[in-house]
Amino acid sequence: MGLTFDKLPVNTLVGADWQTFKALTDGQHIGDHYKGKFRLTKAVCRLLSTLVPIENRAYNKIAGQPLQEDPLFILGHWRSGTTFVHNVFACDKHFGYTTTYQTVFPHLVLWGQPFFKKNMAMLMPDKRPTDNMELRPDLPQEEEFALSNMMPYTYYNFWFFPERWMEYCDRFLTFEKITEEERQVFKDTFLRLVKVSLANTGGTQYLSKNPPHTGRVRTLLEMFPNAKFIYLKRNPYTVFESTRSFFTNTIKPLQLQDISQEQIVDNIVEAYMRLYKRYEADKLLIPEGNLVEIKFEDFEHNAFDLTKEIYGKLKLQGFNEAEADIRAYLDKKKGYKKNKYQYKEETIQIVEKHWSKALDEWGYTLLSSTYKCNFLGADNKQ
Repeated sequence: MGLTFDKLPVNTLVGADWQTFKALTDGQHIGDHYKGKFRLTKAVCRLLSTLVPIENRAYNKIAGQPLQEDPLFILGHWRSGTTFVHNVFACDKHFGYTTTYQTVFPHLVLWGQPFFKKNMAMLMPDKRPTDNMELRPDLPQEEEFALSNMMPYTYYNFWFFPERWMEYCDRFLTFEKITEEERQVFKDTFLRLVKVSLANTGGTQYLSKNPPHTGRVRTLLEMFPNAKFIYLKRNPYTVFESTRSFFTNTIKPLQLQDISQEQIVDNIVEAYMRLYKRYEADKLLIPEGNLVEIKFEDFEHNAFDLTKEIYGKLKLQGFNEAEADIRAYLDKKKGYKKNKYQYKEETIQIVEKHWSKALDEWGYTLLSSTYKCNFLGADNKQ
């Protein structure tokens, strides 16, 4: 069993190349009680960065190889069920993906991985901090953490420097205020990540699960014109409660600045609205037949049949070969116990005030109306 997240002596920037680390951290305010963690992270990063040229030489051997297929992107706000869907589709061995190990050490994948992965396995927690999802170095993982160690232009900079959370939202989540130079670096870096991930996992089509990509559809289509997309909707009340818990717990071992719980909530609310608006506008650019939108509650209830249906709608190859592994994974998950949420009045008010458009367009019932009806019904019975 590894350490718990809040006991980690470094944050995930240990795996950044030195150029990225310097560009991101120079001039940033470091909170007094985070300086020890920052110094240790910086020292380990500086040491590991001496190995990056070896990785670069290994990558140069595959850099010119064209992709066999454009990727499949699983989109949706955090806590919308993207991890579960990602794990189901990853049962298909023709898909390649970014591993948990690669997210922390993206420059030590094609060289040196056995040694560093063994040490990572001994140190990392066995479970994610806010749910019961398993953590292992080789399991599929969202790629934004890897990107944050490969360039300074990612949304996940907010984990380290939450004082600039909404700046990073506009620049690197929705790309509203990104420069063309920064966007080109994103394209080049992400393409490298895709190629390394495929080489590492032996896949022929990249499988992406990365909530920040929900705001980058336009750029992703410029890179991969025939990319396929699955977009997950989920009850906004559940998404809010779960995201608040997830972000509050995940930021603790990563942050280098203080942020209040109230500000975390405000930023979650605002980023959700900006992400929703950006996706709704840009999804119109996706070619017909390349997008499936689905409620997570429906997928969770009938995962196997809906997985098969998605393969058909997106004209994906490999379902017959993967069917047994998909069934086996879903059978194993039947005993999985999810977090259960009881919505506080505060949650209902926040969601209905700020996220009512999603509630309405996705067909979720307003809880305030339900409670009001129940209250009036109880009065009428008296």
